[in-house]
Amino acid sequence: MKKRAVVDKNTRKLTKLGGKSIGLTLPIELVRELGWREKQKVVVKRVRGGVIIKDWKK
Repeated sequence: MKKRAVVDKNTRKLTKLGGKSIGLTLPIELVRELGWREKQKVVVKRVRGGVIIKDWKK
């Protein structure tokens, strides 16, 4: 398998998960750096020009 170029490493595809859901795969290095775990709650907020994904706080 061919190794990805550095430019393509941050390029991701959106994947349809069901009727009305879309998923995005994050690089494992980024998830580990943030200290996130599987099934962790996060907050997704729409901002001008994109979205912000943050850890969920009580």
